[in-house]
Amino acid sequence: MARGVEREFMNVLIIGGGGREHALAWKIAQSPRTRHVFVAPGNAGTAADAENIDIPENDFAALIRFAKETKVELTVVGPEAPLAAGIVDAFEKEKLRIFGPTKAAAELEASKVFCKDLLRGADVPTADYHTFRDPARAIRFLREREDVPVVVKAEGLAAGKGVVVCEKREQAVEAVEQIAQEKIFGEAGNRVIIEERLHGQEVSVLAITDGRTIVTLQPAQDHKPAYDGDTGPNTGGMGAYSPTPLVGDELMHWIEEHVLVPTVHAMKRMRRPFRGVLYAGLMITNQGPKVLEYNARFGDPECQPLVMRLKTDLVDVLDAAARGELDQIGPLEWDPRPAVCVVMASEGYPGKYSKGHPIRGLDEAAALTDVKVFHAGTSLRDKQAVTSGGRVLGVTALGDSISKAKLQAYTAVKKIRWDGAWCRKDISDKAMR
Repeated sequence: MARGVEREFMNVLIIGGGGREHALAWKIAQSPRTRHVFVAPGNAGTAADAENIDIPENDFAALIRFAKETKVELTVVGPEAPLAAGIVDAFEKEKLRIFGPTKAAAELEASKVFCKDLLRGADVPTADYHTFRDPARAIRFLREREDVPVVVKAEGLAAGKGVVVCEKREQAVEAVEQIAQEKIFGEAGNRVIIEERLHGQEVSVLAITDGRTIVTLQPAQDHKPAYDGDTGPNTGGMGAYSPTPLVGDELMHWIEEHVLVPTVHAMKRMRRPFRGVLYAGLMITNQGPKVLEYNARFGDPECQPLVMRLKTDLVDVLDAAARGELDQIGPLEWDPRPAVCVVMASEGYPGKYSKGHPIRGLDEAAALTDVKVFHAGTSLRDKQAVTSGGRVLGVTALGDSISKAKLQAYTAVKKIRWDGAWCRKDISDKAMR
């Protein structure tokens, strides 16, 4: 509970329509401070736990008009695209309270070049890198160096898919051609980054900050590659669990001191104070943690297991951050039990997939103890939930151990069916190794 923060009752507007936004809506609706939760545009799941508003996340004028008409006291932005486009600046100009970074601060995620340059300047550990505007120069750079593993990244936003891990030189050349010449991610490929490949396990450390105070959340681990054993193409995330044994208390303190604090200070020095969710994607290497990238919002699917475990009133925390009063929030309280989220996807994802398949078994899955099915790519058709995206559901469960949470999540997965449904079978197995 907030210390000294005025606990007004409020209408809350959540921007977005994915699994992260359903998780936020579900958690925010549980707050005794919440009068009403709206989600724009939402999905079939948010329609059950809140009220969907048929306004696209990029229609800032309509969202502002709605917020004023319905007396929304707090707006929470889920996805990266509206943040990068300046939704926070637009709301603040109209004196509307909103949780998230400004356009200038969100460049930490929107531009990987900006992020890497900031990390270098702030002396935050990260992989060595080279930036190229001209794809021919990037390809020449690859041809002239040893045939060693590298990572090729599109500079801009690419829905979590703009990173290609390359074992061989020809793979890297092909990645540059696709990103920078064929523009498979559009304008995101205007510049490419070629960086050394780091070895180790990835972890996600998210923190909420008002630009001065940092409140760190429990560590999580995402599963980016499409298939079991971390094989196949990168996706937006096929599942996550929290906490991860890779990050104990001592390492978490190190990450706060050497990664999060210097980043917040560097943003402040650049007159781009960061307020919102600072999400560090880290590789735990033999030389210690190194930052792979920053996101400027809650992770999806990391948000799902995190809110399942969070016992502190989320509205208190987000409202205090939006007000610049995060120093008045006490330590967060967590359910000691781990949570595992398994993403169920449409056949063909992360490539092309069909939509409109009726989803069966949702009620049976929801009836299981300590299970919540978060909707991502769903919509309603004649009151029936149907698929509308690549990542369709985030089936999330708590358990007394990671293995028990995994078992409960997959028990729920088995109850849900639609034509072409699939998922990874090994979410959280890394923790048990």
